Amino acid sequence: MTGPILLPSPTPKKNHTRLGLILAIATALSFGTSGALAKGFIDAGWTPGSVVLARIWIAAIALAIPTLIAMRGRWGVLRKAWPIVLLYGTLAVAATQLFYFQAVVTIDVGIALLIEYTAPVAVVIWVWVRSRVRPSGATFIGAAIALLGLAVMLNVFSGVSADPAGVLWAFGAMIGAAAYFILSARQDIGVPPIALAGFGLFVGGTVLGIAGAFGILPLHASTDPVTYAFGSVPFWIPLLALGLVSAAIAYVLGIVSTRMLGSRLASFVALSEVVAAVLYGWLLVGQVPGFMEIIGGALILVGVIIVKLGEREVDALA
Repeated sequence: MTGPILLPSPTPKKNHTRLGLILAIATALSFGTSGALAKGFIDAGWTPGSVVLARIWIAAIALAIPTLIAMRGRWGVLRKAWPIVLLYGTLAVAATQLFYFQAVVTIDVGIALLIEYTAPVAVVIWVWVRSRVRPSGATFIGAAIALLGLAVMLNVFSGVSADPAGVLWAFGAMIGAAAYFILSARQDIGVPPIALAGFGLFVGGTVLGIAGAFGILPLHASTDPVTYAFGSVPFWIPLLALGLVSAAIAYVLGIVSTRMLGSRLASFVALSEVVAAVLYGWLLVGQVPGFMEIIGGALILVGVIIVKLGEREVDALA
């Protein structure tokens, strides 16, 4: 393989945009289930690291056979694309979650999430630098509105804690999240989306497992029933949902939709994951969204729509 490993994502074809948006929203809805499902396990005595490790490995195992089927006759492609697969598993899967958990040890969860979810801005800057195509004014305005909505939803304007080490860990998580969109958008590597997700989850699960073995990621689990707003269920039922829906399906849909939309637009649509997480929290664990969360969610959606209009302006000038 010649040339740099990371390249700007190509402008998505117009006839793929609508389907890409639908799949991107489905991705956000899938990823959004993880917080509410994980809350039940944490309340049952699981450490967050154990929940994440189980989630990733269940997804990797579920995608193993589909990955092997998708790679029939394409193993030569994998030999050339292994740096992308390794980066995807290490940065997009493992580092994002490991760094986030390191961040929340010393800073507020809201601040850590806000920093991590500035990834779309990093993607915009990356694509701008690599393609030398300046984003439209609407993209900048939409980004500002979406990030303001995110800050409102996460209530970061009160009780802010800003330990330097925690902030650096959160920025590491942001880089991992940005890498997720940049690498997912690569269409030139020849690795099918389901295979990239499968191999990436295997690499990510291995990295997180090593972190757990060395005590970097605290691990503790239980077989006690898990309780949600509707009652208690055997632990393996939500655990399967966590692995299959919020990881296996989510990562595959995320790669497909990002290849259709391009990394820039896909990263902003992904902010709707926060809105989905609030709704799932309401349904599964009884966390009723407040007025400011509703306002913040509305601002995020408005920002995403404006970014989409900005992408249309850039396409028209291209």
